[in-house]
Amino acid sequence: MPHQLTRASLSIIAIAAFGSLTGCASIVSGTSQVVSVETMHTGGNVAGATCKLENDKGVYYVTTPGTVTVHRAYGDMNVKCEKAGFEPGLATVKSSTKAMMAGNILFGGVIGAGVDAASGAAYDYPALFQVLMGQQQTIQTPAPAPQAPAAAQPAVAAAGGQ
Repeated sequence: MPHQLTRASLSIIAIAAFGSLTGCASIVSGTSQVVSVETMHTGGNVAGATCKLENDKGVYYVTTPGTVTVHRAYGDMNVKCEKAGFEPGLATVKSSTKAMMAGNILFGGVIGAGVDAASGAAYDYPALFQVLMGQQQTIQTPAPAPQAPAAAQPAVAAAGGQ
């Protein structure tokens, strides 16, 4: 019987140790994300373009408009869309560091932050890539929206009413 308790105890310790090595971002949002790709020209949307997306974690293909699952990475995503009758559309999509990475450094420690950085889980691409055919562009990840001031207004009104 004591041999079973030791084996069970070792299993629990091993699971706890493994769990401590995972990062916060990898647990919360994973190492991949779904992105949508649209192609456009001066006349409007261009459907049916074949796009190749590439970062340091892999190569992905999608026909526009469409969605594809990509691996998150620190590096930029290079996109090339082609369709007969149009010059290729080229885009460099910048990744951004997720806000939860700062919390991971504070609460998860160096190991968790390192896991998230290495796996790509600490980074994000924009949810939508709009590629302009015949042009070369850089797509930035939008900054997080500021907190709505409406939540702060009642506190100001209550403080002013006293």
